[in-house]
Amino acid sequence: MDHPEPVSPSAVAPRRLAVASALALLAGGLAWWIWNAAWFGDERVAHALAGGCVAAGATALGAVPVLLSQRLSDRAQDGLFGFGAGVMLAASSFSLVIPGLEAARGLGAGPWRAGLTLGAAILLGALMLLLMERYLPHEHFIKGAEGRTPAALRAIRRTWLFVFAIALHNLPEGLAIGVGYAGNDPLRASALMTGISIQDIPEGLVVAVALIAIGYGRVRAVLLAAATGLVEPLGAVAGAAVLSYSASLLPWGLGFAAGAMLFVISNEIIPESHRKGHEAYATGGLMIGFVLMMLLDTALG
Repeated sequence: MDHPEPVSPSAVAPRRLAVASALALLAGGLAWWIWNAAWFGDERVAHALAGGCVAAGATALGAVPVLLSQRLSDRAQDGLFGFGAGVMLAASSFSLVIPGLEAARGLGAGPWRAGLTLGAAILLGALMLLLMERYLPHEHFIKGAEGRTPAALRAIRRTWLFVFAIALHNLPEGLAIGVGYAGNDPLRASALMTGISIQDIPEGLVVAVALIAIGYGRVRAVLLAAATGLVEPLGAVAGAAVLSYSASLLPWGLGFAAGAMLFVISNEIIPESHRKGHEAYATGGLMIGFVLMMLLDTALG
């Protein structure tokens, strides 16, 4: 059997430089676009940016306790995973799918057309996450490296592959916040943002604890966990900016965000919460999270 030739440092260095340059250009372009969209465009985009920043701050806040203690039992982690899944599941149902059906009917669609529109949007959102999971380089704490870009995997530090994995899962939450504020219902959007921010607190804690478990220092673990939430304001602005151009896109945007969230719930969060044999704690957390988000939506929305 032929063995692959080792990659020399001189060959890897240009790749690292190319990846770093591409990421810097992308970050600069996104920053310029967000600035213009948020401050010189529709005010709904500015509200979405603020909501995304609150959610990102909640992720950072959740990671802070590991500076004092790094102990968190497996049962507690699985319960927190389940809680996050429950919040996201209720948010998908009450804050995205149902308003999406109402928006489609408000645009003149009948029951079947509204349902088919939302169904297609949900499947498109799930397909986007499936493709991103398959082709973007990232690494899970337990499942290991995923993605089909070996050169990129060699060029990017393993630490950031973990960050990319969690950030990839936070993207649907940012999109959901953005499309919520683009839907011209501030109370419902605020309820959605509040629920996502609440579940981001334990999520930040779990990420920081997991980073410490694989050898990172407490301060670095907190900073990296906080970094995973930065994609939420980006996703929120993207969702609100796109939908602000046309009201006819609202049902599609709501369904798309719901599908992306449902994919993350089923593909990652629930399997992760059941991996260590604490299904009852994970299910209990899911039920509590679902009820909490339902109450937030019905009380504030």
